[in-house]
Amino acid sequence: MRLAPFVALIAAALVGPVLAKLPPVSDDAKAKAAEAAAKAAWSDKVGLYKLCLSMDHVADIYRKDAKAAGKDAPAPAAGAPCGDPGPYASTITPAASKPIEASGAHSPPGLAVSPPSTNATAAQLSGRPKK
Repeated sequence: MRLAPFVALIAAALVGPVLAKLPPVSDDAKAKAAEAAAKAAWSDKVGLYKLCLSMDHVADIYRKDAKAAGKDAPAPAAGAPCGDPGPYASTITPAASKPIEASGAHSPPGLAVSPPSTNATAAQLSGRPKK
């Protein structure tokens, strides 16, 4: 008795309509996915670089131990040096901070990068009593 084709047909009938109703992927989601892929590729390069360094270190220790034991150690093979991938550089540019002038609040353009220069309250600065 062959049940596999029957099960596959039922699975396709149930999954097909679900996949057809998915909304399109937004540009923001595409950018985040591309950023995640770039970060994963960079992480892989860092991992390979660290592996290369550790293999060179172990080979050096092996050669030193062989020389100390009076054995002839093989010369290191001429190959490409370990390539440092460098620090991660994001491909997404941060959104520029915009003032909220459309709402009637006149704020300075940009984010506050330091605390106010005084601890006095607005009532103390204006000289009026607190309501």
